[in-house]
Amino acid sequence: MKTYIKIALFIVVFIALSGILAALYLYNLKHTDMAKAKPDFIVTAPVLQKAFEDDETKASTKYINKVIEVSGTIASTTPAGNNVLNISLVTGSDISSVICTLPAISDPSKFKTGDNITLRGECSGFTQLISGEPPMDVLLNNCAAVAIKK
Repeated sequence: MKTYIKIALFIVVFIALSGILAALYLYNLKHTDMAKAKPDFIVTAPVLQKAFEDDETKASTKYINKVIEVSGTIASTTPAGNNVLNISLVTGSDISSVICTLPAISDPSKFKTGDNITLRGECSGFTQLISGEPPMDVLLNNCAAVAIKK
């Protein structure tokens, strides 16, 4: 066999094995348990929303992909299927809120509008509903309820 064919075959096998190992790593990667995770920042919902509204670039650099513990009053709850619950927190803004997504909620009835709550989750930044329009809501994913006060 010629040398360049051996080299090409080696490169193809190397890339295939690297892809398989990367896929296995990602498949077996566990999500961070937000109930036990140490928060990078502890803020209230109005402060978090205001930070993104005032300077989205600076707030994005500071908060995105960080564990944030946010406290606020529940404005609304919305089931999203597969036992996922979206909780919207009051921010004092008529057009913007902080939305926290809680996976695998077995009893969504314990979250009631008007309750004070502390949630911990990973910040995904400001959502934008329509391209070109100003961003609307701050989104926290994979949240866990830390405290609920009626």
